[in-house]
Amino acid sequence: MKRHLAGRYRCSYQNGSLWSPPSDQLELVATGVFAKPSLSAQPGPAVSSGGDVTLQCQTRYGFDQFALYKEGDPAPYKNPERWYRASFPIITVTAAHSGTYRCYSFSSGDPYLWSAPSDPLELMVTEFSEATTELTVSLTNKVFTTETSRSITASPKEPGSPAGPARQHYTKGNLVRICLGAVILILLAGFLAEDWHSRRKRLRHRVRAVQRPLPPLPPTRKSHGDQDGGRPDVHSRGLCS
Repeated sequence: MKRHLAGRYRCSYQNGSLWSPPSDQLELVATGVFAKPSLSAQPGPAVSSGGDVTLQCQTRYGFDQFALYKEGDPAPYKNPERWYRASFPIITVTAAHSGTYRCYSFSSGDPYLWSAPSDPLELMVTEFSEATTELTVSLTNKVFTTETSRSITASPKEPGSPAGPARQHYTKGNLVRICLGAVILILLAGFLAEDWHSRRKRLRHRVRAVQRPLPPLPPTRKSHGDQDGGRPDVHSRGLCS
């Protein structure tokens, strides 16, 4: 295969002097002329049946034409997109879309000279049977019903207010804790009041002791001479003869 042999072809046959109409047009494409692009799947190569997936072909070169080919199909899907890349959306995926895909890039100026094929991309479509779906839904409903019956317990006397044994036990425990806390606070208040009262008594005794008047001093004894106004004591003197 040569590059110049790529193009459009038709054929006719001759019967005597008559020629048949030309055949349908055949496009002969030469691949591997340029570097291969890359092919990726968004959101991923594994998709559930009924979902959507987009195959994206991208190249580093300025090509404006792209083709997507699935192994086993008679012809590729051509998609003229913007430069450097093209998107091939697949809406409502089914099991028929599973397979191996490759893409090509080329230019609208030389539509028969294509790049090398991209690396193969395996698209996997998973299907769930109705029996599996019904079983899953049944198990989910059963688990939900069991959890609901465990978490909600209605009182026969008061249907509007759920009061289970766990909640009653929790309420009693809270009441016991509150009572114990109140008793401890009362005891602490009594101890503090008694201590304050005793300190106040001792302070009063000290103040009374400081403010008590001093006892009077004892009177001083005066001499007899001082009582007579300083006169000499004639009785104490001897008489001279």
